Amino acid sequence: MQQTFEVSEGLESILTELIINYTNQAIKSQHFVSKDWFSLSEATVYVGVSYNTFMKFRLMGLKISEINGVKRVSKKEIDRFLEQHSF
Repeated sequence: MQQTFEVSEGLESILTELIINYTNQAIKSQHFVSKDWFSLSEATVYVGVSYNTFMKFRLMGLKISEINGVKRVSKKEIDRFLEQHSF
């Protein structure tokens, strides 16, 4: 037995907006999967910590590359650091 549902215009608009928002979030999260090097702000999002916490990680041994004032950190280095500090 197949059921059909009628959706009001308001509800349809809300559902459409939710689908678009979740799709955009999924696309953004995929962006990190294929990237090898992050800016510091991208790295904080990847790790899920604040900028200040990320700077503490640097003091704990996280290696950051700096060339002509441009700072980047590799995904491999972040993953290594987190694995090293896992228990």
